[in-house]
Amino acid sequence: MHILLAPDKFRGSLTAREVTNAMTEGIRLALPTATVTALPLADGGEGTAQVLTEATEGIWHTATVYDPLGRSVEAGFGISGDGTTAFIEMALASGLGLLKTEERNPLYTSTYGTGELIREAAKKGVQKIVLGIGGSATTDAGIGMAAALGWQFLDANGQLLEPTGANLLHIAQLIRPDTNIADGIRVAVACDVTNPLFGPEGAAYIYGPQKGADEQAVATLDAGLRRFARLVDEQYSIALAQIPGAGAAGGLGAGAFFFLNAALQPGVDLVLETVDFDLNLANADLVLTGEGKLDRQTTQGKLIQGIADRAKHANAPVIALCGTLDLAPEAIRQMGLKAAFSVLNQPQSLREAMQTAYDDVVRATFNVCRLFL
Repeated sequence: MHILLAPDKFRGSLTAREVTNAMTEGIRLALPTATVTALPLADGGEGTAQVLTEATEGIWHTATVYDPLGRSVEAGFGISGDGTTAFIEMALASGLGLLKTEERNPLYTSTYGTGELIREAAKKGVQKIVLGIGGSATTDAGIGMAAALGWQFLDANGQLLEPTGANLLHIAQLIRPDTNIADGIRVAVACDVTNPLFGPEGAAYIYGPQKGADEQAVATLDAGLRRFARLVDEQYSIALAQIPGAGAAGGLGAGAFFFLNAALQPGVDLVLETVDFDLNLANADLVLTGEGKLDRQTTQGKLIQGIADRAKHANAPVIALCGTLDLAPEAIRQMGLKAAFSVLNQPQSLREAMQTAYDDVVRATFNVCRLFL
């Protein structure tokens, strides 16, 4: 019997790797002769770069880069085992989690550090970059990232502008570098939103307040994003405004499309393709997946839904384990899951549940495998 383990993390308690380790223990107790393939996964958000680095037997690198406010911070990125692909998360250099609450204001933050990570990865000779853009502290349309790669942004007087959200409104000219270290590298962006660059559903109005922007700042940022899109269209004949996902990560979706010629893809699809999920699925008799909480969001393009969709075509049953199970039986069936179970086996607080999560996953996996057998 061949069992494929493909879980996400249990946020706050277990990494995806720890979940696969616990599942493996449970399988060994229930089915000692089973063949197990462990494939820790992520949905394109937090932790994706680390997961993909491990999945490709790669190496994690660190670099000193600028945080959203221009201070030095240690950030990391992965290089696949064959050296061809870099895995980068913008949140490690330009994320909201790097700022104190009182420091958050996308008028003054920049994606420059993300560009530095891209630059460092390019120096390693990679042919492709997988870029996760969740958790940003910025609304600069990626001009900070581009500045780190040699682009310049001038105002009406020909003066060089700092690449921040506020200065989008003052750009009069975009100057392409003579040589761009990222040229020739294919870039795939994990992007799970479809918001346009500006307007009522755009980057500033929908996500700006989460990053510390007040009503006036949101209006300023939206006007800047409109100006940026107009300049790109006028100077380079590229229309950014309505590209699905252009408004992701404060407009970094649009910036990656323009500055890096990137392809914007759903995070789940990008992750599953990168780890050759379908190839690993081909011989599986059972797929065990899971995450901390199964709820309505799980059904809306998240990792477990993506796994279930692919497993259906391979006629492989999928069982999901979780901490909190907040889905009705009909929703579980519609997702294509054979079954879903909470690993909790007694009333307990969240803190207690997080402390016992590993043993609970072992126990639940044992019971599932015995029942499946």
